[in-house]
Amino acid sequence: MGDESKKVTDTMYNVEASELLSNEAQNLPISEAASIYEKLVSTFPTSAKYWKQYVEAYMAVNNDEAVKQIFSRCLLSCLHINIWRSYINFIRKVNEKKGSEGLEETRKAFDFMLNQVGFDIASGPVWMEYIAFLKSMPATSPQEESQRMTSVRKVYQRAILIPTNNLDQLWRDYEIFENSVSRTLAKGLLSEYQPKFNSAKAVYRERKKLLDDIDWSMLAVPPTGSSKEEVQCMAWKRLLAFEKGNPQRIDAATANRHINFTYEQCLMYLYHYPEMWYDYAMWQSKSSPSDASIKTFQRALKALPDSNILKYAYAELEESRGSALSAKKIYESLLADDKTATSLAHIQFLRFLRRTEGNESARKYFVEAHKSPTCTYHVFVAFAMMAFCVDKDPKVAQSVFETGLKRFMKEPAYILEYADFLCKLNDDRNVRALFERALSLLPPEDSVEVWKRFVQFERTYGDLSSMLKVEQRRKEALSKAKIDEGSSSALENDLYDVVSRYSFLDLWPCSSKDLDHLSRQEWLANVGDKRAAEKPGLSNVGGALDGTSIGISTTNPNQLLPSTRVVLPDISRMVVYDPRQSKGPEFPGASNFNIPNLGGVTGSTNSTETDECLKLCSPSLQAFIINLPPVEGLVPDVDVVLSILLQSSIPASRAASSSNQPAANPASSMNQNGAAYRPGKRKDLEKQGEDDVSRVQSRPLPKDVFRLRQMQKTRGTTSSTQTGSAASGGSILSGDQSVSSN
Repeated sequence: MGDESKKVTDTMYNVEASELLSNEAQNLPISEAASIYEKLVSTFPTSAKYWKQYVEAYMAVNNDEAVKQIFSRCLLSCLHINIWRSYINFIRKVNEKKGSEGLEETRKAFDFMLNQVGFDIASGPVWMEYIAFLKSMPATSPQEESQRMTSVRKVYQRAILIPTNNLDQLWRDYEIFENSVSRTLAKGLLSEYQPKFNSAKAVYRERKKLLDDIDWSMLAVPPTGSSKEEVQCMAWKRLLAFEKGNPQRIDAATANRHINFTYEQCLMYLYHYPEMWYDYAMWQSKSSPSDASIKTFQRALKALPDSNILKYAYAELEESRGSALSAKKIYESLLADDKTATSLAHIQFLRFLRRTEGNESARKYFVEAHKSPTCTYHVFVAFAMMAFCVDKDPKVAQSVFETGLKRFMKEPAYILEYADFLCKLNDDRNVRALFERALSLLPPEDSVEVWKRFVQFERTYGDLSSMLKVEQRRKEALSKAKIDEGSSSALENDLYDVVSRYSFLDLWPCSSKDLDHLSRQEWLANVGDKRAAEKPGLSNVGGALDGTSIGISTTNPNQLLPSTRVVLPDISRMVVYDPRQSKGPEFPGASNFNIPNLGGVTGSTNSTETDECLKLCSPSLQAFIINLPPVEGLVPDVDVVLSILLQSSIPASRAASSSNQPAANPASSMNQNGAAYRPGKRKDLEKQGEDDVSRVQSRPLPKDVFRLRQMQKTRGTTSSTQTGSAASGGSILSGDQSVSSN
């Protein structure tokens, strides 16, 4: 069901398909395109883009009633400046021929619009349009003129306090306006509002940096875990944190309106993110005593009807406000269908009933709930521990456990919970009886944890004979299952058992070194034999205690003792390789020899420098350098280089005589398969390296190598000198920069 639901979701929220539908609808008459637009806005109810296309399609055919209906559906949920500008244009068009009544309606529409989206950073043009509209209103008397000037001044003073893109232009217009009315009054007003304007401008610069990280064209789709979605989520959280800090140091009411507006805009894009809905509702519950948080939770559950976590949070808020009846209705909605009700919902409702209505009400509900087909052992454990810890009634708790045992005797987790409860009662006799009953019914593959707990119980509370007896029984009972897994040797590590037997919490009867050794041995016993069987050519398994040479898996961490630590690489510091990122020390003449450079940069020089460089090397090292494969980028695998060296012909006699000759370009060097060695992706190189090494190790040494060894034996001292030079040349591969010279 989960996979099918995911497929339906992916198909429903297909962004590319939605864009194609949108483009198709724009080329159709509105009578045919309406159904497409309805599908788009029902899937993406907060998409200002699709709503704007939909409403403007009706505006183009002058269908005012349809336009009004669409605006009533989308305006308050889409606080985007573009859809609101379409709204104000429609209002002005409808009222342009209605005289003074139409002007008043337009003024109210401007006020309504700016109260909703006036905090948007792109709202500057709307403020300027409103001011121009107010200035154009007729005034037939000095009193009306005074009222008009007062209205314009108030709008200017509101606009210059909001960080928008047109803030500088608004301030210049305001200065001109005040000076045109009264220079004396302008001086005082401008000096009063100058610091406030400067503060808004400073906040604008900081806010713009945060807003530039937000993708305003993103559609609201359920989270898929993509990096783009994570980046957008974090960008909105940074913006919200900035707004909550009240950077303008304005009054609390105005600051809260800023934050509320930012949350509403955020939910246009993160509509399917429960964390954003919850954060919004919790902020509202703390910032104002109104029911705004309740309405937000209701909107959230409408957007995400299947989000149980939001339902629990909503019920918690209602309960904290003293509305236990409302909270109870939310819990009942979680349990309305017996087929979909979860054990967690039963447990949380039991706890809610105990808190709000008392123990008796919770007990009555448990009697009904345990008959439900969706009731698992978790409900029995939860109610039993509630009776034991809260009601202080161990008899009721044990009775609940015994009732559940009839249904969940083959559930190892339930057996362990019941055993823990009996241990708290100091009832060792019934603990042993429970283990015996369970182990007589559980198959070996399901009884591992129960045996482990039984052994642990005897080690802690039993005598020596019972301890050893249970350990031996455990080994015998699990031996067949272990043999099937190919790791029966792990059961014979007696010293390992002694360590476990005489340890307590983080106290161990041996040193950490011994502990790590035993743990590795246990690990190797369970995994190493299987790995060795898969790779018969692998030898010296015992020497690879760190596990790196045999590819030990950590799929079963229970086999390790707590002190064993596996060191993992810090992948957060890994970067994609780029030769331009760092420049290492250049090797003179490296471009002629194609010597791999750790910095990814090779030098360039003339033949004279090349000759001087070669003179510093021994004859064998000169031959080695000439036979190196051409590499650009990643440093080749050492094993691959050695395999090429083993199969290359190294003319020791010619190396000395040709030391003063320019080196041949090894661009045509071939690998052991006869193909030119080219750099590739790291995984491909590693895989190729492993294959090459295995092939080389399985082949006999080339005849040239045997002939070279014969020459070394017959040449005596001279060959010994050359062998020493070759050894010194090999130190280059291990990182030693010293080079022997003749």
